[in-house]
Parts: sequence; C-alpha cells; structure tokens
Amino acid sequence: MSETAFERNRPAAALVTASLRECRPAVFWLDGLQRPSRPVLSGDHRADLVVVGGGYCGLWTAIRAKERDPGRRVVLLEAHEIGWAASGRNGGFCESSLTHGTENGQRRWPNELDQLDRLGAENLDGIAESIDRYQADVEFERTGELMVAVEPHQVDWLAGEDGFLDAEAVRAEVNSPTYLAGVWDKDGAALLNPGRMALELGRIAEGLGVEIYEHSAVTDIDRSKRLVVRTERGWVATAQVALATNVFPSLLKRNRPMTVPVYDYALVTEPLSASQQADIGWRNRQGLADMGNQFHYYRPTADGRILFGGYDAIYHFGGKVKPQYEERPASFTRLAEHFFATFPQLEGLTFSHRWAGAIDTSTQFCAFYGTAAGGRISYAAGFTGLGVAATRFAADVMLDLLSGETTERTELEMVRRRPLPFPPDPIASIGVSATKWSLDRADHNQGRRNLFLKAMDAIGLGFDS
Repeated sequence: MSETAFERNRPAAALVTASLRECRPAVFWLDGLQRPSRPVLSGDHRADLVVVGGGYCGLWTAIRAKERDPGRRVVLLEAHEIGWAASGRNGGFCESSLTHGTENGQRRWPNELDQLDRLGAENLDGIAESIDRYQADVEFERTGELMVAVEPHQVDWLAGEDGFLDAEAVRAEVNSPTYLAGVWDKDGAALLNPGRMALELGRIAEGLGVEIYEHSAVTDIDRSKRLVVRTERGWVATAQVALATNVFPSLLKRNRPMTVPVYDYALVTEPLSASQQADIGWRNRQGLADMGNQFHYYRPTADGRILFGGYDAIYHFGGKVKPQYEERPASFTRLAEHFFATFPQLEGLTFSHRWAGAIDTSTQFCAFYGTAAGGRISYAAGFTGLGVAATRFAADVMLDLLSGETTERTELEMVRRRPLPFPPDPIASIGVSATKWSLDRADHNQGRRNLFLKAMDAIGLGFDS
C-alpha cells in the first residue's frame, strides 16, 4: 500500500499543535449573527400548511408555498432556532447536482440523468434569481468548483473532462504542491454564507407572511379529519404538513431507518495576510475539493479566511444526534495536518473556529421523497451533505406532491422510488466501519475498490463521506 499525498507531506506535529492552540469550538457562520426574536408556539392556531423544520428545506418550502399562493396561511415550526443545525454549519457550497454527482446519478438513474442535470441547473439559477429579487445579503459568489487530483491515478479520472487543467494550469489557479491536475466546473456551483442564507430565508419567508415559531419542537401529528400538529405548549390544526426534519428522527416511524447521522468536521483559519494570499493565489475564489474517497472540501470566505473540512465521516453507534459528538480532537488535528500538507507555504497560520455537524445520510446519497396520511403529509430527507441547493428543489417536490398534480418532478423515478433503509445496529455500525476501512484502503491503492465496496454498491448500500 502506498502513502497518500497527506502522509507523504505530513507537517511537523509542533506546527499543527500551535495552529490549533487558540481555536474556539464555535460555528464560524453563526458566530456573532444578530438573530430576530421569534415567539414560541402556544395555544391553538389554524393554518393551510404547517412546515416542520427551520433549515433550508423548511424555509424554502414555506417561501415557495407563499409564492405559489400568497393567500395560503403557512406556519413554520422550528425546534431550536432558524438555521442552527446543518443549514448553518455546512461549507457553503451551493451545487447544482441533485444526484450527489454524475457518477452516483449515472449508476442509479441513467435514463433520467440528463433531465436531472437540467433540473438541477434550473434550480441553481432559481436560487440566484431569488437572492437577487429579494436582495438577500448572503455573500453569493458564482465562482464554480475546482476538483483537484492529488494522486497520479486521480489524474486519469479527470482526463478528458471539460475544463481540464494540467498541473501547471491548476497551480496557477490555486498554488498547492500536491495538485497534479484539476477540472474547473465554472457553472455548476456557487459559494454562499450558510448562516446568512438561513437568516435571510427566514426574513424572506416572514416578509411573505409566513408565521415562524422557534423553540417549538413538534411532538406529534394527529391524523384526524383535519391534521393537528402538536408541540409542548400549543397546536396547529392544518390541511397539510411538509416535513423537513432531515437528520433528526422523522415524525413518520417508517422513515426513521431511511437516514443515519454522520458527523462532518471543519476548521476556519484566521484571515490571511496579503503575502499569504499571494503565496496561494486563488484569485478566482472557486470552491475546491480533492478527488479522494475520503475527500476534503475547502473555500475562501468573504473576509479572507479559508474553511477546510471533510475527510472524516464519523458514525456513532445507535445513530443519535448529540452535542458531545461535535468535539473530536483527532478529527480536527487530522484536518490541520492535511491543511498544511496542502499549503505548506502557510506555515504559521492559525485556526480560529472548529465545529461539526450531522449529515442526514441516505443509502442513495441524495434526497428521497414521499407522502403519508392520504397525501396530506409530504416529506424530503437524506440530502447526504449536498443539500444547500437541493433543498429548494425538494421544497418544490413536496409542494407538488401535496397539490396532487402530476408534474415533471413528481414523475421522476428519483422522486417515486424509495432507497433501501439502513439496517439496525450493530449491523449498521459494522457496515459503516467496514466501508470506511475499505475506502481508506482504496485511497492507498490507486483508487481500486475491493470486493466489499463492490458488493455494497451492487445492493445499493454503499457509503459516501
């Protein structure tokens, strides 16, 4: 087995330790945000549509519902605060893909891939249009995404792709000695500020007349003649419900095995000096990811920092979402090591923020959809780390399903077919561990997938970081 680029270029331990010494456990995007004060649901209410969940998926659903029918009374219930979970903790990559990349889409929905790519591109354009129309201050930058090869076998994967850059060309874009080639997708991705995006979507929703209640966790949905959505202190009688709870246990029991929470970790540096910025280039401010099975994603921020995340994808036995899982020193140390292996010229730069978040992983690596209660409840979940843009598409799918109308979206096989559920623990934990070990071995063996990975792919229970 060969060493990876991050092992061949491992920085000194003292450098890594010093870089993390002043790093605070705080989500960079949410740090210092001024939040509006919102009420807790109490007493009895009426609505035409109740949206459960105040992340991107729920917020887009509320917005799109009001755009379709301004007279519709929409209530959104959030268990904590708007955007506090995955929607405020991600890397801010807003990608057009609805299928978690071309390879995954080709394997699962080959006959629909062109259509799905078109719908994804239209959806990204729609996000850009909404940001412009509502004058949303979200630091939206349509700079594209640069995929980089850091191992010789990865160069072969990129060869022949549109936008291919050889080693000299890719290092002229972003200067890292580990880069051997790259592909710059200029149209299929944008960057944004996740925390600001969540708050601005909340502002837009309220401006359209959506009633938002925070710290109002839903405890039950009574499926009587009229749906009744209950919280600890109140309830809402409604004609329809859209569930956008994603990584958290579904209010529909049959959907609980459909996702597992996988923890992802990220660091943000202090602002770079002018000389440090010159040393790495990055003038075109693309989002960036490497080509490993265990991959890193990284990007510049508006104030001159670098966010660096990914690689470790940690599943905890029992599939729970717990605050204590967010603090994992080994993952942050590994990220810092890989950062300085990538950018040795930035020696001495320190990290200011560290955090983690739970990804709602499904076995098909992208969202699944459906209805319950005779079509009165719709749901979407399982975005698997690629939901910043896809949640808006999911909002339209859920609203289409609630309307009962046949649309291009509701006719998609991707929408109509449910993925396989995850098995219970200990089987799930053993499977995730075996898959991670196999992915790591593939990264050390010219990308060659072993029999276990091929078998998991074949039955639709593969695993992706």
